[in-house]
Amino acid sequence: MFIVVAYDIPDDKRRTRLYKTLLRFGEPVQYSVFECILSDVQFEKLRKAVTQVIEPEEDHVRYYELCQGCCRRIRTVGKVPVTSTPSVVVV
Repeated sequence: MFIVVAYDIPDDKRRTRLYKTLLRFGEPVQYSVFECILSDVQFEKLRKAVTQVIEPEEDHVRYYELCQGCCRRIRTVGKVPVTSTPSVVVV
């Protein structure tokens, strides 16, 4: 599945930890936005890892699951293309 993760973390230390955590699952495409290609099991691991990093009272993380049709309609301008193949393997 194609997942877009967007986050708003006011604390620099937690934001850095979350960024490093998300690098295990996908590619950064903008500040505070990652694209991930994951199985259901990998997505659950991602959600658990994020939960261990954030403070729910202060931080905000959104997951957007896009279907193949939606992914074909993604348009970009600039240097970062749409993530097309997994560059990381989560075990």
